[in-house]
Amino acid sequence: MRDAVAALVRDGDTVVIEGFTHLICFAAGHEIIRQRRRELTLCRLTPDLIYDQMIAAGCARKLVFSWAGNPGAGSLHAFRRAVEGKGPPLELEEYSHFGMVGRLSAGAARLPFWPMRNYMGTDLPAANPRIASIECPYTGERLATVPALNPDVTIVHAQRADADGNTQIWGLLGVQKEAAFASRRVIVVVEELVDQSVIRADPNRTLIPGIAVDAVVVEPWGAHPSYAQGYYDRDNAFYVGWEPVSRDPAALAAYLDEYVYGVRDRREYVERSGGLEQLRAAARVCAGVNYGY
Repeated sequence: MRDAVAALVRDGDTVVIEGFTHLICFAAGHEIIRQRRRELTLCRLTPDLIYDQMIAAGCARKLVFSWAGNPGAGSLHAFRRAVEGKGPPLELEEYSHFGMVGRLSAGAARLPFWPMRNYMGTDLPAANPRIASIECPYTGERLATVPALNPDVTIVHAQRADADGNTQIWGLLGVQKEAAFASRRVIVVVEELVDQSVIRADPNRTLIPGIAVDAVVVEPWGAHPSYAQGYYDRDNAFYVGWEPVSRDPAALAAYLDEYVYGVRDRREYVERSGGLEQLRAAARVCAGVNYGY
């Protein structure tokens, strides 16, 4: 992880750490903090705890997002302090969930924009001048548009990949595929590295092909406190506990000192977190698929 971030994440970059509740790569975010990257534009549909930590650490210049919060547990208080002028300044660019999906889909397709209907009757276009509108050349209907998003770096956590970067994900999906295809550089972080024969045995599960990947990092527990389906569960106690930590700038700084700056890598983070074995997933394997012909 240290090498991948050093080589591929640069000051001033537009960075996407994707994952929709599931497979959020906290390990990569922590390494970016440790390497003290600055002036980043952080993009994501649902920025949660890892972006709160990166904002508190001074990594972010701008946040491009839809909903932001601590899911099921509260707010993101480092984010709130920045927005309210009580912390480092943070520029905001807000869309709906599908607006962010549309931006990354346009970026992946190498289109300049994405048309959509879901801004009709909302105040978001008034709040965000980058949401424009066009007349449909076929029906004459007025449609909203969002500009393409082509990040400098996308970081995707996944269950497994082979050494060529062919990456497989199952369970709850976000826009990992679109973000990877839209990006100039891609880091894939996986729970385990598998032989190419494993990937080839179940080809429909390959979400990101190796041709789009610049680095593969093997980082068990890399999504904690998020979860990796089939490997470990979501650490709900961590999310609940983040509310008072995030609310108190001194407590948040102490957390970063102990669990981010105070460890060399993810292995040390796991040890300091108590081993995390209580979150290990039990086996529940689905029936196989016959690919014979």
